[in-house]
Amino acid sequence: MSEMEKVEATLRDMHIQYDIVHHPAALTTEDADRYIEGKDGIRSKTLFMSGKKDRAHYLIIMDESKRINIQQMNEITGDKLHFGKEENLYAKMRLAPGVVSLFGLLNNAEHDIVVYIDRAVLNEKIITFHPNENTATVFISVDDMFTFLKNIHHPYTVIDLKEPN
Repeated sequence: MSEMEKVEATLRDMHIQYDIVHHPAALTTEDADRYIEGKDGIRSKTLFMSGKKDRAHYLIIMDESKRINIQQMNEITGDKLHFGKEENLYAKMRLAPGVVSLFGLLNNAEHDIVVYIDRAVLNEKIITFHPNENTATVFISVDDMFTFLKNIHHPYTVIDLKEPN
């Protein structure tokens, strides 16, 4: 079963309504946006980050139009964050760079990735993610994003992420 099939099967099993748009491989949100132009929903930016000496790993979900405020995230986590290494991303989520997604948590059996969600996305009804492959974009409700996290028993924290100065 492909990663995309696994994501779709999981969403169906959880009775989560979703829409999926198949498109050519997109490595950036800008690429993916070209294929989903005109569809409602906030485009997510999902970042895999690691702490000092790669001891802890974090998934940050935010509006793709925002820039990450590393200094604020360091204060929130009490750690010194950097973008996660490719080998750690694969070890923790079985994903490659360019396809980091909420749905990668399906592959994190240890539940040791700390998830932060920017409060600004809660103002939207629909949010988008890759289905662990960059050849499609999944649209789900923001409420169902939380349903997904609850159903996989993965804790999360909602934060107020400020733009960097």
